[in-house]
Amino acid sequence: MNTYGKSLIQAVSIILDGEHCSDIKEQALCILANIADGDTAKEFLITNEDLLKRLKGYMSNGNVKLQVASVFCISNLIWRDEEGSLERQNRLKELGFKGILKQLLATQEVSLFDRVKTALEQFSQK
Repeated sequence: MNTYGKSLIQAVSIILDGEHCSDIKEQALCILANIADGDTAKEFLITNEDLLKRLKGYMSNGNVKLQVASVFCISNLIWRDEEGSLERQNRLKELGFKGILKQLLATQEVSLFDRVKTALEQFSQK
């Protein structure tokens, strides 16, 4: 991430902002979720305001695949057993992510419900 992070995020952002089908956008979100699982990358992602806005938008857009992938990314960012998780959780709470997750609990889609439940369980239980 230190060497290629900015270019990688820029490439993913182009895909997320473009006129690509939802399957391609889902894969771009999965790339972000995998990046969010890395120690160095968490800080890189949590400080990227534009990227966080995109994730928030995909969590609310109604396409279940995109919602699941974006919630997965948030879950990886806030995983409570990792260093700095409380600070990342607080940042995402301030930006309204926890509220969106709570709203998504009303979904009838099992895969989305399970992913949202897991993410909410990660919010500050230390």
